[in-house]
Amino acid sequence: MALNLADINSNWTLFLDRDGVINIEKNEDYVKNWDEFEFYSNSLIALPFLAKKFNRIVITTNQKGVGKGIMTELDLTTIHFNMVQNIAATGGRIDHIFYCTDLDNNSINRKPQPGMAFQAKGLFPEIDFEKSIIVGNRMSDMEFGRHAGLHTVFLATTHPETPFPNTNIDYRFEDLLAFAQAL
Repeated sequence: MALNLADINSNWTLFLDRDGVINIEKNEDYVKNWDEFEFYSNSLIALPFLAKKFNRIVITTNQKGVGKGIMTELDLTTIHFNMVQNIAATGGRIDHIFYCTDLDNNSINRKPQPGMAFQAKGLFPEIDFEKSIIVGNRMSDMEFGRHAGLHTVFLATTHPETPFPNTNIDYRFEDLLAFAQAL
């Protein structure tokens, strides 16, 4: 069923990718520690509005850098702790962060596979995938959404060359703030 943004209400769940959506994605590298993490200024403006609009906001992020030993899981949890604190300080909210450190691209928990969506539903049984949206900056996010039965929103922050219209993309916006403003 086609997504009408006007139908979104507080019964909906927002799935967000992290790098390239909330923070600046490093080209061909990983954000390895908090000092390397840089918010998109527009994401900190968008997140308080999204917190009012959605019942649940969860992050689903592939973090292969941990699996490769480029960074530790403590580095990752420190980044996430500080990120959530900063988002909360601006009036935003992240209810939970699901991450996959697996190296195997076929891992059920690694996007584009839907495992992290199922983890979210396990933790928050009220999540209805038909009333859920994934916002991401890569086709793997869009495929994750399709595999889990979510609606999809593509942000052109890092890959503006991605063709649109596209069967895996319901909506396309320049950044997270443009998406929030469309709601």
